[in-house]
Amino acid sequence: MVELADSLHQAKDVHAQALELRTRLHIDAREAKLAAVEARAEDPALWADPDAAQAVMTELGRRRTELAPWRRLASLAEDTLVLAELAAEAEDADSIPEIEADLAELRALLARLETEALFADDYDGADAIIEINAGAGGTEACDWAEMLGRMYLRWCERHGFQADVLDELPGDQAGVKSMTIEIRGTNAYGYLKSERGTHRLIRFSPFNAANTRQTSFASVSVIPDVADDVAVEVREEDLKVDTYRASSAGGQHVNKTESAIRITHLPTGIVVTCQNERSQIKNRASAMRVLKARLLAKQRAEQEEALARLQGTKTDIAFGNQIRTYFLQPYTLVKDHRTDYETGNASAVLEGDLDPFMLAYLQRLSRQRAEQRA
Repeated sequence: MVELADSLHQAKDVHAQALELRTRLHIDAREAKLAAVEARAEDPALWADPDAAQAVMTELGRRRTELAPWRRLASLAEDTLVLAELAAEAEDADSIPEIEADLAELRALLARLETEALFADDYDGADAIIEINAGAGGTEACDWAEMLGRMYLRWCERHGFQADVLDELPGDQAGVKSMTIEIRGTNAYGYLKSERGTHRLIRFSPFNAANTRQTSFASVSVIPDVADDVAVEVREEDLKVDTYRASSAGGQHVNKTESAIRITHLPTGIVVTCQNERSQIKNRASAMRVLKARLLAKQRAEQEEALARLQGTKTDIAFGNQIRTYFLQPYTLVKDHRTDYETGNASAVLEGDLDPFMLAYLQRLSRQRAEQRA
């Protein structure tokens, strides 16, 4: 029975791939973390603090969702292998359609989890904080920064991620001078780290009568939101805290009370602002989380720079590198200068269709890691 033998061979191959993925995806460690969160959720004392309880339940749902595809893959791979073995032994050709249907689902799950396996850095699974800053170019650059912010918000909608604009500084005429977005979702940082760098826009300017061709720049910084998982020491005496009235949209309360927070970390000069909440206490908590994330990112950057000096190489860690160009006129094209991936559908990209760029970047990193290990 050649067909049964072929089905059995494929079932064994898929089963072996599933076992290999278990190691690459650190499933045992993730199952242990899930068990720890489940234990916290079952503690009656947790519900004395509703905010803490909500955070735990949110984490519990996220971790279960993350592991669901793997659990389905492992269970189905085992069942399909057993079915294929029994069918081959009994020469039961009637089982072939069922085996083939299972193998099709398994291949789809493997493809999904193979993408997840590209998230190999320490903080890839973390939430992310994006900071967008308009470059030189006045109103044009501010408009471009706002377009990028909208692009990332659209991308979050496509993935079902939660995105909150923590702070934005409006431009003098249009757009924004800066914007900070907190993004929560599975592998948010792993995906969005591909966006770190300088983004260039080329188009005919809508802001002057001559409608001349204009080049605008905006920088995008992406840092992992791991303040709750990693100890980052911040001394109160190192902080300068200012309050002020929020300038962004948010209702009468936001603009009438000094609910916005600006925190300056004196030793490093890092400044963080937050004004999206009505409560000054909540804005301070959000600002502190962003500050800790930025301090951690600074530490990592310094470590990578020191390693690069020791190795005699230069690593791609600066936020100022030009990574992508968006042509809107006289033709449409978006090209990533690191991976050479490009598409002519610029409007789709600006509406959040970023996955092909992100995947190309992650595959590039994976190849680089493999070359370094060889």
